Amino acid sequence: MNITILGAGAWGTALAIALSERHRVALWERTPRQAAELSSERINSRYLPQVRLPEAVSVTADAAEALRSAELVLIATPTGALRETLALLRGVTPLPLIIWACKGFEHRSARLPHQIVIEEMGASVRCGALSGPSFALEVAQGRPTAVTLAAGDEGLAREAARQLHQSTLRVYFTTDVIGVEIGGAVKNVMAIAAGISDGLNLGLNARAALITRGLAEIARLGVKLGGRPETFMGLAGAGDLILTCTGDLSRNRRVGLLLASGMPLQEILPQIGHVAEGVYSAREVRRIAAEQGVEMPITEAVCEVLYHGMPASAAVQQLLSRDPREEKS
Repeated sequence: MNITILGAGAWGTALAIALSERHRVALWERTPRQAAELSSERINSRYLPQVRLPEAVSVTADAAEALRSAELVLIATPTGALRETLALLRGVTPLPLIIWACKGFEHRSARLPHQIVIEEMGASVRCGALSGPSFALEVAQGRPTAVTLAAGDEGLAREAARQLHQSTLRVYFTTDVIGVEIGGAVKNVMAIAAGISDGLNLGLNARAALITRGLAEIARLGVKLGGRPETFMGLAGAGDLILTCTGDLSRNRRVGLLLASGMPLQEILPQIGHVAEGVYSAREVRRIAAEQGVEMPITEAVCEVLYHGMPASAAVQQLLSRDPREEKS
């Protein structure tokens, strides 16, 4: 199959490496200078310097060239760049299957990726979401990884999962697009909270409690918005949450660690160097939760730290001071 990956960040590069095992892969990098460097040096020095790009992967800054003969397009950009990236596909005929691998809400509009795709490409577009516990570096290194492919049409979801399945990249499928996207978006907010907890040396008990209650928040909101409860117990829910809250490769967890140290957010983001989606999604998650009448105290605490200058220790105290209650989802 001819696969085009739009976005040569860490995740796009990792997917290009993994998928080139079975497919012809073209990788689009928007900056000509960086595309030329990646093409010649075969190393993504900015985002994924640890792994070499196979010679079989073609790299270009020419979107038309990258999309020529594409049967499947995999968009691996931050959610904030999804809309403008979709514009590259206008006029492409026949329109290939579109899969996105971004996790988050669009800033200000609070749109999920599938809503952006429908707005830009129409309701009849063949499309789906790829999500789950997957650090780019480990995927690029060929370490075993399992993810979920979600599409509204079960046959399409099954076929797309079959095409993307690799020897070390196991792809499951589901028709619960909303649940998969909510899990991928909100877990980033919880990972910031986990980083704060770890940065304050609150211990493993605290981290386990936070992950568990964070999962309850994700499921409450996801079900309210139309997701299925079982999705949040799977790879795109609990799996992705556990990885992002505990793994040292997690950008969102690192944001929390630095917030706990007292570093201001405006200094943290340049230091991270990559997009930490939780920073941009937290406000949208809180707004949607308020509109839907869904209680999300961890999200509230993260927002206070991110946007209102509350010290991380005070946010923890706010959570600890909540009245005891019956444990339920």
